[in-house]
Amino acid sequence: MALSLSAAVLSDIGPRRSGNEDAAFVAPYAAAVADGVGGGPAGDIAAAVVIHRVASSSRAVESVARVRSLLGRSNGDLGARVREEPSVAGMATTFTGLFLSGTELFLAHVGDSRGYLLRGGVLSRQTRDDSWVQHLVDTGAISARDALRHPRRNIVTASFQGDPRDGDALTVTRLEPRAGDRWLLCSDGISDYLPHDVLNDVLSAHTAADTAANALVAMAIEAGTHDNVTAVVCDLVDGEVLDGRPLFAGAAADHFAEDVAIA
Repeated sequence: MALSLSAAVLSDIGPRRSGNEDAAFVAPYAAAVADGVGGGPAGDIAAAVVIHRVASSSRAVESVARVRSLLGRSNGDLGARVREEPSVAGMATTFTGLFLSGTELFLAHVGDSRGYLLRGGVLSRQTRDDSWVQHLVDTGAISARDALRHPRRNIVTASFQGDPRDGDALTVTRLEPRAGDRWLLCSDGISDYLPHDVLNDVLSAHTAADTAANALVAMAIEAGTHDNVTAVVCDLVDGEVLDGRPLFAGAAADHFAEDVAIA
């Protein structure tokens, strides 16, 4: 029997920000989160452009090469936007997404948004941050727990900015999907403030994807997050999900496809 994603998404501006630069979407065939890079212009537009391109084109993704091609077009949309509107030059976004095709699942990632897999009650992190702090962890300079409060944890070393070379940092992994798997895709407004064991407990405790997403966002805000907060919770289920329309959140809900000019 074919598998589908039964998914929920919630994005909150958070207590410290004046706008939401996170964007996300869920559908039975794909789900993704993008976080506009802070410190530059139009992070919300960058995130929304990429999410809307992916949502409009991801039904036909059947291989690693096609995932890369789709995200190359998404990144190209950013370059086109900058050429049309030079004031947004420098805008950038992270991206973490799942693409389901038959018996294969593809995980694509660039930046410091994250993807986690809960299987058999055990949560495993499936992405590696493209960030300065991750480099410090990898070299043993700091611990993973110290990274949660490091003052430079928001500095990313790779993202989509509209340059064709951005695709060099993109990782795309082919995975075997299993019914009963639960995935969390989230922005760093969650992962920087909720430790791994807390994520495991919350995702295990809530049967419904929407209540799990709601709980994670609420707990990140309670933990004092300084960022926008976005959680996508996806359950792999047998059969078709009745409502196959994409659901958008954050900047992707604020800016519709026609606003971000994808072709």
